[in-house]
Amino acid sequence: MKRNLQGITLECVQGDIAHQPDMEAVVNAANAQLRIGGGVAGAIHRAAGPELERECRPLAPIRPGQAVITGAHNLPNRHVIHCLGPIYGVDQPAEELLASCYRNALQLAEENGIRSIAFPAISAGAFGYPMEPAARGAFKTVIDVLPRLSSVKHIRFVLFQTADVRVHERVLKILIF
Repeated sequence: MKRNLQGITLECVQGDIAHQPDMEAVVNAANAQLRIGGGVAGAIHRAAGPELERECRPLAPIRPGQAVITGAHNLPNRHVIHCLGPIYGVDQPAEELLASCYRNALQLAEENGIRSIAFPAISAGAFGYPMEPAARGAFKTVIDVLPRLSSVKHIRFVLFQTADVRVHERVLKILIF
């Protein structure tokens, strides 16, 4: 699914966040120490190689809602933006912390002249955030930020499972129609 809102392409695709060669930046659903982990963090770190973890070390730890930017190393992108999403039921207020991830990532993209960025479903994996509220929070935040974007022209949500793509597409349709 692909939509154009205020001159910016917003889309949902099924795929692997570590294999988005047409995106200038990919977003890592990071852990606080910015190290290799499971899920998205594992996929990105494995594909980027050990230099990514070395570059991340002095930037850690980060707090829920915070975002930092690094090079992409062996990934086919220019940058990785690392966001620490909230652990559902632990980090509060979860909705605001999740929104901060998307706002801060897009702010870093703007500051670095990034034209295209791919997001995973931050916090919706190992951090236990239910997929539909996570998608709703992500899209509400992104749509709210769109008028302030000048560099970013393409925002992609990359979901690993078909069911997650369907949830994101359904939520996006509700929010823009």
